[in-house]
Amino acid sequence: MSQSKNGVAAKELQRHLGVTYKCAWRISSQIRKLMTQDTEPLNGIVEADETYIGGKREGKRGRGAAGKTPVFGVVKRGGGIKTKIVENVKAETLLPLIEEMVEPGSFVATDESGSYNKVDSLFYTHGTVRHAAGQYADGPIHTNTIEGFWSQFKRSVHGTYHKVSPKHLQTYLDEFSYRYAHRFESLPRLLFAAVGRTFARA
Repeated sequence: MSQSKNGVAAKELQRHLGVTYKCAWRISSQIRKLMTQDTEPLNGIVEADETYIGGKREGKRGRGAAGKTPVFGVVKRGGGIKTKIVENVKAETLLPLIEEMVEPGSFVATDESGSYNKVDSLFYTHGTVRHAAGQYADGPIHTNTIEGFWSQFKRSVHGTYHKVSPKHLQTYLDEFSYRYAHRFESLPRLLFAAVGRTFARA
């Protein structure tokens, strides 16, 4: 679970370990609880973006799509990532999260969504890429990294887990964010976290 890019389904754990599905699901859930996201804010060049997670449904797509859960994330180029379920993607919801997740003085790249219009008033340098005009990069200004993370996450949910309920979605976001942020050291870190929790309970 610390190394697999697409995650590990409980059904696969069940087959490998020879336990019941219920037991395998609980094992994977307990491991996910160890994959907490760092609290330190990101700095440098940071990309911010929101997306919607959920099953395929007929009707409206994107913002306001029925039955989908909005999530928000920021990623440091070449560094860590932070992701979180949000109630909506309005400015009053996203701007406080940027302040919480990104150090002042950082460069924040976003798309042209009006929710980010006031980012440069929050002690950040703000660059915007205009997707609606067919623009996907303007020098260092782009959101390709965070969009790549969303794409990988969605493919993994559909291909490995098939679906994730809103109730448990944050733990899956934590898992994929943890693996991304600690992609060069995830197994040792996860083992130390597991040992630490075991001793704490003893």
